[in-house]
Amino acid sequence: MKRIKTDLLVIGAGSGGLSVAAGAVQMGAKVVLLEGHKMGGDCLNYGCVPSKALIASGKMAYGQTHGAEYGVANVVPQVDYAAAKDHVNQVIAQIEPVDSQERFEGLGVHVICEFGHFISHKEVQAGDTVITARRIVIATGSSPFVPPIDGIDAVPYLTNENLWELRERPEHLLIVGGGPIGMEMAQAHCRLGSKVTVIEGDIALGKDDPEMAEVVLNNLRGEGIEIAEGALADRIEGGDGTVTVYTKDGRRFTGSHLLMAVGRKSNTDKLNLEAAGIETTHAGIKVDDSLRTTNRRVYAVGDVAGGLQFTHVAGYHAGVIIRSLLFALPSKAKTAHIPWATYTDPELAQVGPTEAQARETHGNKLEVVRFHYNHNDRAIAERKTEGLIKVMVVKGRPVGASIAGHQAGELINLWSLVIANNMKMSQVAAMVSPYPTIGEVNKRVAGAYFSPRLFESNTVKRVVGLVQRLIP
Repeated sequence: MKRIKTDLLVIGAGSGGLSVAAGAVQMGAKVVLLEGHKMGGDCLNYGCVPSKALIASGKMAYGQTHGAEYGVANVVPQVDYAAAKDHVNQVIAQIEPVDSQERFEGLGVHVICEFGHFISHKEVQAGDTVITARRIVIATGSSPFVPPIDGIDAVPYLTNENLWELRERPEHLLIVGGGPIGMEMAQAHCRLGSKVTVIEGDIALGKDDPEMAEVVLNNLRGEGIEIAEGALADRIEGGDGTVTVYTKDGRRFTGSHLLMAVGRKSNTDKLNLEAAGIETTHAGIKVDDSLRTTNRRVYAVGDVAGGLQFTHVAGYHAGVIIRSLLFALPSKAKTAHIPWATYTDPELAQVGPTEAQARETHGNKLEVVRFHYNHNDRAIAERKTEGLIKVMVVKGRPVGASIAGHQAGELINLWSLVIANNMKMSQVAAMVSPYPTIGEVNKRVAGAYFSPRLFESNTVKRVVGLVQRLIP
């Protein structure tokens, strides 16, 4: 058995683990990185990157059938599903070198391509190597959660991990789960020519503001996607080519393929956490505000820490713990400024609390300001007028923002910046946006906050009148 001593051991080479390893080694720490599967983790290989690539293929197909309103004749797209998957693979291949073993070894990281498990409070075994580390970071991410539905084990099904291996377009794709993954893949496949049915046990896009989610869901239904809500899957039957999902309320849905997209589970099974004295919760590894586990030597970041499960959160967590690990300075993770987006068309984005959550917290102190896309000139020019933005404001400072519409995922960046820095609406209103841009939506909603204060104020009118009479 080989033995290694190091300053920092990182378990998992996804977004969080790679960010920690790269930052630490470049600032002088000795780093060992373990990865038992693929460098880049879920995001590069099965999640964010391939899904957005397939969404792009679907968008191209959709554009060919909706050109007439722009003066370009509609055509029937000739969709080659296998070629679309080739596009997905090419996108992954282009990004892959940034996350590769070769790059990180070039930075000075000792990369071991094995799964690791704890054998003591400060030791981890990976293959035939035992690593003793001053500090350890668990960044093993998450994987698809497949609930124990009756019959699921006897039926072929897809998840976000094996969907990318499918080379033949599904004739009729059944998707169990109406969250972001389910809705994104529903629209992408519908645009590529599949019939799609989404089966959601509760409310589709239920974690988002209902008013904003409805903008997206109405558009998806308009494209031909069947969205069955309140349809809790009870039993599944079938085989290759025909799958039927029966729901508790007596409905049944039959299709050619089944995609399970009901959520994620933290990857902790292989770690032997008990040997290190690390406790877990139902969501993942138990951590405090500084992302430290119940073993003071060990931190957990990203999905495995059981909080918001987004790639950018894992990257943010890496920055938080680098401060503690390398400089012994206090550092805590916060969530108020963390945005998320669903990349349907139109997009759906959120930062901070929704309107309902903000009202529950702030009561009568809350002001909600709105601006609709149909008043934005660029949106009109591009025929992207579906949607709106609303900002939750308390004492002149935004606490949350919800956006449904074109480029919502881009627009939400500004509100994350504003909330992270405790800025005021007046500072957003002072921004100058180039005309015409979709980004003007952000400035215009700030203007909507001040409009009644300026244009409906008798005091303002009296002051203006006085100035006009007295100042030559």
